[in-house]
Amino acid sequence: MLDTYREVITPEGVPLQLPAAGPVPRALAWLIDLCVRFGVLAVMSPLLVALGDFGQGLYLGLMFLMFWAYPIVLEVWFGRTLGKKVMGLRVVARDGAPLGWMPAIVRNLLRTVDALPFGYALGLVTCLFDAHGRRLGDLVAGSLVIHTAPRPAAAPARIETVLAPPLPLQPGEQAALVAFAERAPALSPGRQRELADIVSGLSHERGQAGVLRLYAMANWLLGRR
Repeated sequence: MLDTYREVITPEGVPLQLPAAGPVPRALAWLIDLCVRFGVLAVMSPLLVALGDFGQGLYLGLMFLMFWAYPIVLEVWFGRTLGKKVMGLRVVARDGAPLGWMPAIVRNLLRTVDALPFGYALGLVTCLFDAHGRRLGDLVAGSLVIHTAPRPAAAPARIETVLAPPLPLQPGEQAALVAFAERAPALSPGRQRELADIVSGLSHERGQAGVLRLYAMANWLLGRR
């Protein structure tokens, strides 16, 4: 299943594109988390065994923390477990807001249902049939697993060309053009070209040439001339 975008509208009326993650990166993140869990238990086992019955009780408590508290706490505090961090994923609410305690608890408790009848078969089937790759736990909890954009290593260089728009623009159109120029450096080149092609009637260009012309028009609107 290909990853898709889920569009949500913020209370301020701003549309957000949330890149929903498909079952493959989610499964890899789960395997990494499974290795982390068993790795911690394997490291702690010799020490806890040496403590006898008391150590056995601590081991059971540690097992509970690793298999249940570990994903819930990390998803609420940081939005992702270690496995999701490695895979560049994050868990958010359906509207893109940070995940709360109750949704995190619900989506993780329902893993026992998603795992039925074996090997997360029910969860996989649900992911494949849902437009945004959500398993049953996500549907009930109102959560969504998305890709996180990599943070740029340095601030993008400003396009210095200035070009007056070929026709008068309404205030809303001017604001949209400036917003594109501000946010486009954080998008992939393909996504930049896709957005620029939508207003090719304004730039009279398509592809990367259209992107550069929109930058130049935004500079003109901002008075960089």
